[in-house]
Amino acid sequence: MAVAAGPLAAAIAAAARGRRPRLVEMLAELTALDAPSGDPEALAAPASLLVSWLEDLGARPAVTATAAGPLIDARLGAPDRDPVLLLCHYDTVWPVGTAAERPFAVEGEIARGPGVLDMRGGIVACLGALATPAELGVDGRPVRILLTPDEETGSEASRAAIVSAAAAAALVLVPEPALPDGSLKTSRKGWLLVRLVAHGVAAHAGLEPGRGASAVDELLAALVELQGLRDPAGDITVNFGLLRSANPANVVAGRAEATVDLRVADAAGAARARAALAALRARDPRARLEPEELHFRPPLTRTAAGAAAAAWVSDLAAALGLGELGEGHAGGVSDANLAAAAGVPILDGLGPVGGGAHAHEEWVDLGSLVERCALIGLLLATDQPDPRRGDADA
Repeated sequence: MAVAAGPLAAAIAAAARGRRPRLVEMLAELTALDAPSGDPEALAAPASLLVSWLEDLGARPAVTATAAGPLIDARLGAPDRDPVLLLCHYDTVWPVGTAAERPFAVEGEIARGPGVLDMRGGIVACLGALATPAELGVDGRPVRILLTPDEETGSEASRAAIVSAAAAAALVLVPEPALPDGSLKTSRKGWLLVRLVAHGVAAHAGLEPGRGASAVDELLAALVELQGLRDPAGDITVNFGLLRSANPANVVAGRAEATVDLRVADAAGAARARAALAALRARDPRARLEPEELHFRPPLTRTAAGAAAAAWVSDLAAALGLGELGEGHAGGVSDANLAAAAGVPILDGLGPVGGGAHAHEEWVDLGSLVERCALIGLLLATDQPDPRRGDADA
């Protein structure tokens, strides 16, 4: 059985501090390996390293080959109850060669490198935490850790495994980066990604412009119409990505396309966005608009169970001397959005504090890395109080 947090917190905090050199070493090893989404060949090396670390912890990881890369699924502890699921992704947004161009570096309390925050710091904190209860002779909670290869591109190859693992879990922990002040993420916007294609009629732009129906004109008009979905409160945001028409300037465009990124606060916002897309009509009867939904992640809605779990983890942080741990909202998405479909409590943002995710200046705070290792370790060694009984041993 897991034990109360109070008597154990000091020991786990000391263990995490003592593990700091190894945590930094692991972060350096992992950051030295390129891990671009959608490149199974490149992802094989970091997957192999992660498997070896899990085996060192006593796990027997199952590795499944997917179109996106290896999917790693490992379990630790006695399977006497539903496990805590650690939901991680090990892919990054950076192409092959980035690790050599911008190698891992430490300056005081700051470590820099591709993917060092998103989410290699969170992975290392989790692996350090998994070693702690056994070292201290504590029989912690059963744990399942899922490491996916394609979160940065939508988790299409991992989606079924994520939903299934979350449905079998008592609690889902996602070590994505914390909010800037260290707070957890108990809600996230949903994400709707659409390819909008305009089909027109090609013609010579100088000799017979009237015979053409410009797909570019239709596309631009449709994008202006979609801008109307934006609202001052930011409940729906609209951003346009790739705009493309392959025709030369002296040809009335027969085809044009754009990608549209919509972020929605709730299910009503998603319905409103989809309705607006379905209602798009070309102004010229010879042309047509074709929206294609490429990806959807539902919003992660703050629930009473999630809020209670966040309050419990805040108590654990206080027991570790880390102060009050808040909770908040994030406009970006993660695999927590997919796990939410299982209806179990989800705590996102358990990773360390840092900045510059997906940017060249990406960094992580090493003191925070140690703190999150301790926090996750204490969490895995401690039962969550049942609010129905008024338990308060944490």
